[in-house]
Amino acid sequence: MSETQAQQTQAHQTQVPDSRSGGCQCGAVRFKTHGKLGRASICHCRMCQKAFGGFFGPLVSAPEEGPGTGLEWTRGEPTYFQSSVNIDRGFCKRCGTPLTYRHPHGVELAIGAFDSRDDLAPQIQVNFDSHIPWVTAIFEAAKREAADDAAKQEQIISFQHPDHDTEQWPEKGLHL
Repeated sequence: MSETQAQQTQAHQTQVPDSRSGGCQCGAVRFKTHGKLGRASICHCRMCQKAFGGFFGPLVSAPEEGPGTGLEWTRGEPTYFQSSVNIDRGFCKRCGTPLTYRHPHGVELAIGAFDSRDDLAPQIQVNFDSHIPWVTAIFEAAKREAADDAAKQEQIISFQHPDHDTEQWPEKGLHL
């Protein structure tokens, strides 16, 4: 980590909120955390690859339960799939967004499900022996400029829930 990155990380850590919100893509499931989040990580195990439909699972430990701390479901709740003897994974049954990883020692939340996630950089890689061999080089691949996609993006009508809490949200999402 460069000196500049370390300074940015430290600046973010001093501004970390005690309460955060997040949820699924369609808005049917929303949560709020109260208290300090734990360690952010990415897991390379095959179960996380399948559960997230990606190259790894980005997770952060939820605050421990206690007076004024913990995890609160503010709209709906996840549906759970027991992926192994001690682990179950929560997801939105409507849109499929991965949300939680529950294990005997607590709950971890999908980093991408948070409304604000810029300061949730993973601090460790777990089960690295299971990583896809080329995953360490993907950010060296050619990059397409955002301007190339601008015209296409203007044609998209998004039904995704915004990155903030809403008083109301259509139970079955938005549709044309």
